[in-house]
Amino acid sequence: MGRAFEYRKAAKEKRWDKMSKVFPKLAKSITMAAKQGGLDPEMNSKLRTAILTAKAQNMPKDNIEAAIKRAAGKDAQDIKEVHYEGKAPHGALIWVECATDNPTRTVANIKTHFGKCGGQMLQNGSLEFMFSRKAVFEFDRSQISRDDLELSLIDGGLEELEEIEDTFYAYADYSDFGLLSTALESLGIEPKKAALEYIPNTPMEFSEEQLTDIEKLIDRLEDDDDVQAVYTNIA
Repeated sequence: MGRAFEYRKAAKEKRWDKMSKVFPKLAKSITMAAKQGGLDPEMNSKLRTAILTAKAQNMPKDNIEAAIKRAAGKDAQDIKEVHYEGKAPHGALIWVECATDNPTRTVANIKTHFGKCGGQMLQNGSLEFMFSRKAVFEFDRSQISRDDLELSLIDGGLEELEEIEDTFYAYADYSDFGLLSTALESLGIEPKKAALEYIPNTPMEFSEEQLTDIEKLIDRLEDDDDVQAVYTNIA
């Protein structure tokens, strides 16, 4: 994944540094998961995933517990998961995950973001075969050797293991998230990040100038309160 992977990594770190936006989005994911599948993370894998991701982003325990309790409140909002697809400038593909209590408002805002940045929305389903949903775990490389790790995680659904500087990135099919999570836990490994992400099947290379234009749209989308994550086909 080379230079473009480093670009994605640096861009993602820069965007996630906007903590005033991050914690509310994480809290919304936790509340939504708890409302849909119950308040017990041991019985609700989606909630377990949301909590693990929040912890990896250093979200305080009190915030996490408050988000879970919010799902049980009488005034808990009916938050729905929706996604939108589109193209950024220079043909980059964009997959936008949202969590909203007002889809009409959200789709109007997303359409505006695309239009303001020279992109366009596509009909949902247009990019269905351009991305694959994967379980992604990020953890410190010093915890275990690569050979031992690969051998131990094969039965956990491991599809690919990347090593970038001092960090391992383990990938599996989205349906094996719980299996791989359990396998890592059995090794005593605590991920810095655990998430379900959309990975491009055919990544594309873009020039630095083109990436600057694409990044303007990504930043605008991620600043939207209803947007949970943005994925692209940047190589």
